[in-house]
Amino acid sequence: MKRRSFLNTTLGAVATSLYPFSNLLASPNAWKNVTTALPYLTDNFAPVTEEVTATALETRGRIPAELNGRYLRNGPNPMAPVDMAKHHWFVGDGMVHGVRLGEGKAMWYRNRWVRSEAMVKALGEDPAGRVFAGSNNTHVIGHAGRTFAIVESGAPPIELGYELDTVGVNNFFGTLTDMGFTAHPKVDPDTGDLHAMCYSWPAWGDHLKYVHVGRDGRVKKTVEVPVPGMPMVHDMSLTENYVVVYDLPVTIDGGLLQRGMRFPFGWNSDYQPRVGLLPRNGSGSDVIWCEVEPCYVFHPMNAYEDAAGKVVLDVVRYERMFLTDNHGPFGDSLATLDRWTVDPKTRKVTTERVDDRGQEFPRCSPILNSKPYRYGYSVAIEGSSFPTILKHDMQTGETSEFALGAGRHSGEPYFVPREGGEAEDDGFLMSFIYDAGRDASELLILDARDLSEPPIAQVLLPARVPFGFHGSWVPDGSDGPSV
Repeated sequence: MKRRSFLNTTLGAVATSLYPFSNLLASPNAWKNVTTALPYLTDNFAPVTEEVTATALETRGRIPAELNGRYLRNGPNPMAPVDMAKHHWFVGDGMVHGVRLGEGKAMWYRNRWVRSEAMVKALGEDPAGRVFAGSNNTHVIGHAGRTFAIVESGAPPIELGYELDTVGVNNFFGTLTDMGFTAHPKVDPDTGDLHAMCYSWPAWGDHLKYVHVGRDGRVKKTVEVPVPGMPMVHDMSLTENYVVVYDLPVTIDGGLLQRGMRFPFGWNSDYQPRVGLLPRNGSGSDVIWCEVEPCYVFHPMNAYEDAAGKVVLDVVRYERMFLTDNHGPFGDSLATLDRWTVDPKTRKVTTERVDDRGQEFPRCSPILNSKPYRYGYSVAIEGSSFPTILKHDMQTGETSEFALGAGRHSGEPYFVPREGGEAEDDGFLMSFIYDAGRDASELLILDARDLSEPPIAQVLLPARVPFGFHGSWVPDGSDGPSV
């Protein structure tokens, strides 16, 4: 059954602030007294107008003492009013929100815009020799002892300081020579290396690039992957032997370009959807391409190779994307959790439905990325709200839930393994929760083993965290990845 969800109450798919389309900024107070009917700028989609530092944070429950680090999350937060007719949720200036935990306490909450050159000028700040690019708004990760705000389609990583100040462009210490990176690198848990599938428009028009970044934060190799157009490739998957390419029918749209849309990608019914298996040590000509039915995937939950050598892809699948809604991702259908099994020998893909309820932001334990796994996590979309965190048992097909309650809405759940834990689900789920009753947010910490239990802890924040995209737990003292 096809389902729809009203735009201003649905969390949904993921995003990017494409570098060529970043905003020109005015004053940080310019949003005040502005009213708009555009759903992606109303209610908790609306941007906040101030940067906040808070150290006296109310906590309910008990924060586990082993959690020493920062929970960070990125998302769009336009700093100045935008052209409503041309705006897209995916192009808002980036803002990173973070809570630092240590010794069983919540030490601080901070939110900071990811500075661009235009933003620094608008704020009257000293650029202090920094190099700027776009205001990356999609993900924030820890890698090689640094913190990076990242986005797709052309922008290099932006390094942030520990307290979320913008250090400036860090193109992996000079080794990312062709600018474009991605919002969704995948970590190899055995090596700590990052693997990324990148696109860059308008710089590249006929190929993607696979970029392999070492644990030390330096690019090891790049491989060009030819494609027949310029698709939006938001995410990718990794298995023991393959880098997985999602070449699906959302591409640059000439009509949207002529209209001056900030995000000119649309549904392309003439583009053949396919999945590609690039051998980790192969070249672009070695990709095993396998056709799939028309659809779009922003996010896979995980991928691995089974005993028969087939590639299992667990994905959140949309029937269509950007067909009728040119301002965001909610025009035609909600996403379902599906399993695709790809046979590299026959190049055939079989599909099955895992869970038919609307959902997004799938995650699994980061130490099992690219490996066989049992548990995955996502956020359910139910009618006109998203008040439920889901835990999927991919072996039994059972799903358990944590219901947040009326007026409370979750973002992406992030799984943090417990130190010394033996079971796959022995760990914590973290997410920013928006509470409409307080018109403010909180950091929620759940015991991932049993979602029927009350929260372990809730850190109440003095501000609202607008609905956004992706984040990470970045433990203190770690030089490894936290993607």
